[in-house]
Amino acid sequence: MAADTSVDILQKVLENEILQSTKVVEEHLDAEIQKLDQMDEDELERLKQRRLEALKKSQQQKQEWLSKGHGEYREIPSERDFFQEVKESKNVVCHFYRDTTFRCQIMDKHLTVLAKKHIETKFLKLNAEKSPFLCERLRIKVIPTLALIRDGKTQDYVVGFTDLGNTDDFTTETLEWRLGCADVINYSGNLMEPPFQSQKKYGTSFTKLDKKTIRGKIYDSDSDDD
Repeated sequence: MAADTSVDILQKVLENEILQSTKVVEEHLDAEIQKLDQMDEDELERLKQRRLEALKKSQQQKQEWLSKGHGEYREIPSERDFFQEVKESKNVVCHFYRDTTFRCQIMDKHLTVLAKKHIETKFLKLNAEKSPFLCERLRIKVIPTLALIRDGKTQDYVVGFTDLGNTDDFTTETLEWRLGCADVINYSGNLMEPPFQSQKKYGTSFTKLDKKTIRGKIYDSDSDDD
């Protein structure tokens, strides 16, 4: 009986919260409708023009991004190309990979999805073995590593899978959240709620690059040496 009573109380509390939320939404809609009703034709026309201009500007921005190679996950052939690509885009995610590292293939899969979803950001990959100068300059010692770049400067790194739940089975949403934390994509979710199945197990702290640095050699994040 006590258990049934607790369930009933919980159900009533939930129903009340839903009703309150619905009421707030309805009041907001009513206020918006009333505001529109009070507008004259000139005001409505100005509102329409502003929205059309915003839409036009958004489409122009999208076309500009696409012309610069956004919207797809692609490989660049050399270090020289890296500097040019980074120079022309505000937000860049660059995956430093190696062909023989299995985890790089996992990262490729998720980045391919995110590149199509977040066209505001350029998604690139660069073979670490063919870019020794950049790896030294950016202190990239663990593969895979994502360099997260804003306004031409590397602001953050995703080193291995530590920040992604420490598992090969992390979701695309988890990587999306991590990139959102670095403000390198327009993230619409709640940054305070990482999409891990067990937040207590994995935590939310990020691994600093220098903790995984072994001078003079690049290691796979899934190797025993790491």
